[in-house]
Amino acid sequence: MAEFKFEIIKNIGDLSENSKGWKREVNVMTWNNRKAKVDIREWDEKHEQMKKGITLNKEELKKLKDILNQIDIDELDIG
Repeated sequence: MAEFKFEIIKNIGDLSENSKGWKREVNVMTWNNRKAKVDIREWDEKHEQMKKGITLNKEELKKLKDILNQIDIDELDIG
């Protein structure tokens, strides 16, 4: 597997934590020295291991924010 570099520039917030200490975090970060993006994924306590996640550029983040602002979360049939 190819090596890659990442740097967490800023932690925006933590969404959840599981019983093993892994946190689902929202961070601003860079991958392979590219332009920073917003990243949502689970991390171990030391940020040495990660699970699959999603990265969003500025336009995608704006669209996601607009979508979330338009919905009534209480009306969604989710747990």
